[in-house]
Amino acid sequence: MGLTTSAEAPLPVGEVSRLIGGWIDRLGAVWVEGQITQLSRRPGAGVVFLTLRDPAYDISVSVTCYRQVFDAVADAVTEGARVVVHAKPEWYAPRGQLSLRAAEMRPVGIGELLARLERLKRSLGAEGLFAPDRKRPLPFLPQLVGLVCGRASAAERDVLENARRRWPAVRFEVRNVAVQGVRAVPQVIQAVKELDEHAGVDVIIVARGGGSVEDLLPFSDEQLVRAVADCRTPVVSAIGHEPDSPLLDLVADLRASTPTDAAKKVVPDVGEELDRVRTLRDRALRTVRGLLEREERGLQHCLHRRVMEHPHRMVEEREQETDALAARGRRVLGHLLDRADSELAHTHARVVALSPAATLERGYAVLQREDGTVVRAAGEVSADEELRARVAEGEFRVRVTGH
Repeated sequence: MGLTTSAEAPLPVGEVSRLIGGWIDRLGAVWVEGQITQLSRRPGAGVVFLTLRDPAYDISVSVTCYRQVFDAVADAVTEGARVVVHAKPEWYAPRGQLSLRAAEMRPVGIGELLARLERLKRSLGAEGLFAPDRKRPLPFLPQLVGLVCGRASAAERDVLENARRRWPAVRFEVRNVAVQGVRAVPQVIQAVKELDEHAGVDVIIVARGGGSVEDLLPFSDEQLVRAVADCRTPVVSAIGHEPDSPLLDLVADLRASTPTDAAKKVVPDVGEELDRVRTLRDRALRTVRGLLEREERGLQHCLHRRVMEHPHRMVEEREQETDALAARGRRVLGHLLDRADSELAHTHARVVALSPAATLERGYAVLQREDGTVVRAAGEVSADEELRARVAEGEFRVRVTGH
């Protein structure tokens, strides 16, 4: 419960410490896992002092236990070992110090560690952190390579020497960190983030030599795996030797079996590239020469054809064909015109024979009233009606005298 205090009514330090101790006493015993960083076993003392540190965070807590509790696991527990402790939190009021009073201690065995890693591997894999489609390709020729490794380590030397031997112009941005122990995870994470934010870094290599399963545990830490997954820069994992496979290998964009292998995969060999350029240049030259020779042979073949030796012959042959086609066209057109003329004359004769003028020429006349209508029957006219008679050579008027 919260306390009611103010600047005018503060609590004494002793009272605050006493209250904190009361709250902690109510917490009860808990199981705690961590890594032993400091171990003090004074000869003849009945209490053993040690510091338990979280491998993933910069947090530690003091632990005390009776010697008989520690002696039960003394053969399997040393500094750097991971243990599980059943302890009750205690508050030392005079100094305001929190510690754990251990009643039982168990070392974390290799089998249990591997089982935990397998569970973590399945969990992260289900999230898609190891999916192939997340892998980014490495740049062909990186100008600046970020390197995370131990200080003055064999891994650093192998990467730098092999890379510069392959491509002398390559530059490195090196971050020396702890590669095992309690400080490894936060330092490696910090180094990877710094290099990822560096605008000039094209690719990041995380390298470490071989070691035991416990030594390589920092590179299977969940926080480190997630930090690498969040990187925008391609990351190469070069941890341990060929059989070693920390989780960092699965989340990285490329896994190298050794630091030397990482240098070979990240930096191209200048000699090999020059040989490849020469090979491609020679192949291109042979291709162009072959193409030119083939075209030259084709040209020679064309030049030796009869039509190319006597080019006017083709024109002359075509001229004769053109004259023949023109004469044939004239004959066909003449026949068509003659037949059309004959048909036109025949049609004209028929038209003339059937025309009214021809009928009038034979002595017939056409009678018309004043309005121009033609008289076709005698009953259509009346006595004394005046009509107009039209003959072949003109017209004249007539009067009806009777029927």
